[in-house]
Amino acid sequence: MVKWIPVLLILLAGGAHADSLRLEVPRMRPVVGEMVPVTLRGEYTSRIALEALTFPNSEDYDWMQLARDQWRDEEIGGRTVRVFERRIAVFPRKAGPLEIGPVTHRLTVVRPDTLREPLDVTAPPVRLDVAPFPAEGTPLAAHGLTVEDTLSAAPGALRDGETLVRRVTLTADGALPHLLPPRPAMREPWLISFAAPERREMRPSPTGPVTTVVWEWHLRPKTGEPGVLQGVSIPWFDTLAREMRSAEIAAIPFGYASFRDNRTGAGGLSGGQAGVALLALAAGVVAGLMVVVAGLSPRRREDAWRNLRRLLPFDPTRRALKRAIRHGDLPAVRRAAERYLHRRRELGLPVSGRETAALDAVLYGRTGAAPGVGADKAATALFRHG
Repeated sequence: MVKWIPVLLILLAGGAHADSLRLEVPRMRPVVGEMVPVTLRGEYTSRIALEALTFPNSEDYDWMQLARDQWRDEEIGGRTVRVFERRIAVFPRKAGPLEIGPVTHRLTVVRPDTLREPLDVTAPPVRLDVAPFPAEGTPLAAHGLTVEDTLSAAPGALRDGETLVRRVTLTADGALPHLLPPRPAMREPWLISFAAPERREMRPSPTGPVTTVVWEWHLRPKTGEPGVLQGVSIPWFDTLAREMRSAEIAAIPFGYASFRDNRTGAGGLSGGQAGVALLALAAGVVAGLMVVVAGLSPRRREDAWRNLRRLLPFDPTRRALKRAIRHGDLPAVRRAAERYLHRRRELGLPVSGRETAALDAVLYGRTGAAPGVGADKAATALFRHG
């Protein structure tokens, strides 16, 4: 009987050695912030009553569990083995050598004599070399990054007083929430901007965490003058392509539609509107000149008024003369001509004194009139001076 004791001890030792735990990490050289998938795999032949496993924290990495623990039976080496798996995502915080583990699985097992006893199974540590993040700023590394930009209205054609609501949703596959960048500032000197509180959410998935951040702004131009709200570039490391990429929040035009319509529609004013505008301008100029002239001495004031009347393009006596010529009433033409010439002499404008000679010859039959001179030509001669 004694000779069987060593055999039993060997069998028990073999059964104990069959319980194992290891850390499985793919062959890779991650960059700072990149997700490293880690699988804890235990293979047990003992009957397990209770178990507890805590993944160790470290100042060198962040980590999260991706899915619930899995227990299943597998055939290994011709015998049935109880397999335990836990999937972990590790995110290095700095460049250089990284050690993960050791990890201990604390078990309570049931022996053949029905007694329970504790059993600690430990996975030895694994080591990785972490590369620096290939850009400045937040080390954002992900399998994929998408930007969704929604606007409540056309930003370049807002109604007067309208506020634009802009919502940008950033979704990163394989990144933790705190590794996504902070909300960018949307400020311009001509813009009133209010930012709503941001929302960051994360959900685990078999391939890694999916993180979403939502930024919302309420934007309104101060004056309505058109402007451009500059775009924002978000650099990130594509862990599948192993290269840097850039996600863009696009630039958008901004302003009230009424400002644009007023600016482009200046040439489309109706005749009445244009006339009113010109009259208002002329009235303003005349009013200003009147203020200046009122402060002069009587003689200088008279000279100033004379010079002002000479500069004005509007001559009521000339218009009256042309109207009389069109009607063909020669006596009326003669009277209008006298008023026209009197005004020119009063203003010091050139007058030859022979403007009415042809007209007087036609009207009064004076001698010396040029032969063949009709009433139309005699009236036209009134506008020849000097």
